[in-house]
Amino acid sequence: MIWSILLMAVREIRRNTMRSILTGLGIVIGVASVIAMVNLGESATLKVTSDVSKMGNNMLTVMPGAQRRGPTGDTAPMFKVADAEAIKKQIPQAAQVAPGASRSLSAVYGNKNHSTSIQGSTLDFFKVRDLTVEKGRTFGEAELQGGLALCVLGKTVQKELFGNQDPLGESIRLGKVSCRVVGVLGSKGQSTFGTDQDDFIVMPLTAFQRRVSGSTDVSQIYVGARTAAATDRVKSQLLGLMRERRHIAPGQADDFNVMDMKEFATSLSSITGALTALLGAIAAVSLLVGGIGIMNIMLVSVTERTREIGIRMAIGARSQEVLMQFLVEAVMLSTLGGVIGILFGLLASWGGARGLGMPFVFSPAVLLIAFCFSGSVGVAFGFFPARRAARLKPIDALRHE
Repeated sequence: MIWSILLMAVREIRRNTMRSILTGLGIVIGVASVIAMVNLGESATLKVTSDVSKMGNNMLTVMPGAQRRGPTGDTAPMFKVADAEAIKKQIPQAAQVAPGASRSLSAVYGNKNHSTSIQGSTLDFFKVRDLTVEKGRTFGEAELQGGLALCVLGKTVQKELFGNQDPLGESIRLGKVSCRVVGVLGSKGQSTFGTDQDDFIVMPLTAFQRRVSGSTDVSQIYVGARTAAATDRVKSQLLGLMRERRHIAPGQADDFNVMDMKEFATSLSSITGALTALLGAIAAVSLLVGGIGIMNIMLVSVTERTREIGIRMAIGARSQEVLMQFLVEAVMLSTLGGVIGILFGLLASWGGARGLGMPFVFSPAVLLIAFCFSGSVGVAFGFFPARRAARLKPIDALRHE
């Protein structure tokens, strides 16, 4: 019986090919939209996580903040190198501690110039930020202490100033300071927010303070925990140590903040996850529209085939067989549309991921859910027309014109 019902369903779908295609189109669009939105959302989440990890594994950033008192606000004092040294001595789980200061300047070489960020720091800066040297070297300990004007270029700066020319040993001008290039960093590309992670220059902190900033201020301290599990403990100890060193009384608000990259990545992932769910829910509305289209066409089909139903029931067909015939037709339309929708959805998500510079994520669970949902739509919206056909009385059906 099942085989004959399937053959009849296929015959009816082929007999009205164009109508069947247009009916299934709503399911195709709905399934493709859901898969594309969910996959692109997961791709965005993966890219955010990857970009945050590029900033440095297990990294904490300590920065001075602004403390408000009434209607006016006081600028919080900057850190000093001694604060970074205290962190290194008193927090054993802090594997790397890199005091840093930065300023935007124009880098000049020959007749070329490029506006970029100058970062003054120590050797731990390269470790905590997970930076690799592609060409040349970083700084020696004696060079750091002596305040020599040396610099390591980010990939973007190297391309803008030197093109294909080897920059090692050349001197560039940063404002009024001449700086000798000793290394070039490997590329990290653009972040999720569109910022160039290779557009900066690193100098020894002592040289930066003496020749660029003219002060001993430290605007941020980068701290790398030994393990991911130790990050929370290191953050708690940082808060206590900095409050003590900055003489903040109990109950008084901090005039600094500690940013945990792990928490930052989690927050961004939750945001992209919520947006993915929202977009997926919006796209799923088109599946309901497609289901309504299936129900509408099946009702029309029941009306057109009333006499056929009457003849079948007159020669012995049971109501259950008639119900199954129309229900199978609806399910076949929806599942066929679901399969085609899955193919279009994968193609759309792959193209979208490549166009947006994100990794393509293949999620079998999403495909399975979308396929099952498309089949459920066929059952849900095809049941009413099928039941209506099954309840027709043979005599009334035969009389129908």
